[in-house]
Amino acid sequence: MHFKNKVVWITGASSGIGRELAVQLSKQEAILILTSSNENLLKELALVLKKHNSVCHILSCDLMNVDAIPELVNQAIALEGKIDVIIQCAGISQRALSDETSIEVNRKLMELNFFAPILLTQAILPHFKKVNSGNITVISSLAGLMGFPLRSGYAASKHALKGYFETMQCELYKTNISISIVYPGRIDTDISKNALLGNGNQYGKTDDINEVGIDVRICAKKIISGIQSNKKNIIIAKVERLLFWFWWFLPSIYYKIAYLKGIKNKTS
Repeated sequence: MHFKNKVVWITGASSGIGRELAVQLSKQEAILILTSSNENLLKELALVLKKHNSVCHILSCDLMNVDAIPELVNQAIALEGKIDVIIQCAGISQRALSDETSIEVNRKLMELNFFAPILLTQAILPHFKKVNSGNITVISSLAGLMGFPLRSGYAASKHALKGYFETMQCELYKTNISISIVYPGRIDTDISKNALLGNGNQYGKTDDINEVGIDVRICAKKIISGIQSNKKNIIIAKVERLLFWFWWFLPSIYYKIAYLKGIKNKTS
């Protein structure tokens, strides 16, 4: 198995895509480091992973506290003496019109979705360069390729991820360090429940379309396969692929569909 005895660090591991990645990688006998701000959920997950005889470390941290990230990386490396793969799943979404979203909310979206991943990457990269090996995977979104209503700050943070990590893919081209950017569409997780409204409160509801989204187990399987194949871009989507096609080739149709699916549904 590709990940057997590999040290894999997963942020945002307490729920959603991050949690399912931990479950599947434990079955491949990976050595896991799990990070989230919710230590209780991490402990519950660790009990599940023990069934697979998985070596699992809990390293809880609120990644909104970006000043703590350099030391967090040192602690993670010290646990096993190395890290082979870091998969950055921690993030938060948005459900508010751009002109109804406070600057504080936009800052929070950028802090967790963009600045935390790049600080983690900057801190761990010297370790990877020393051994000329490693994989950095970041979870972006199809909203990181095209805008969509009620997600202006979220889309901005994910577009920023693309720009940063795509540039790193170029800079590290001659090394054995790989970077994978994941662009999920609708995945059946609780991401919308935890999304932020314009005033900073939680949205607290599951988007209807999320319930018919891709099963999170399939999503995680595709991510693992993509990392194993050293894919630079991993797009995971169903009907959203067609929407992306419209955005690229027939933008006038894309904008109309995005309006009907986003703005009109919100106001009707």
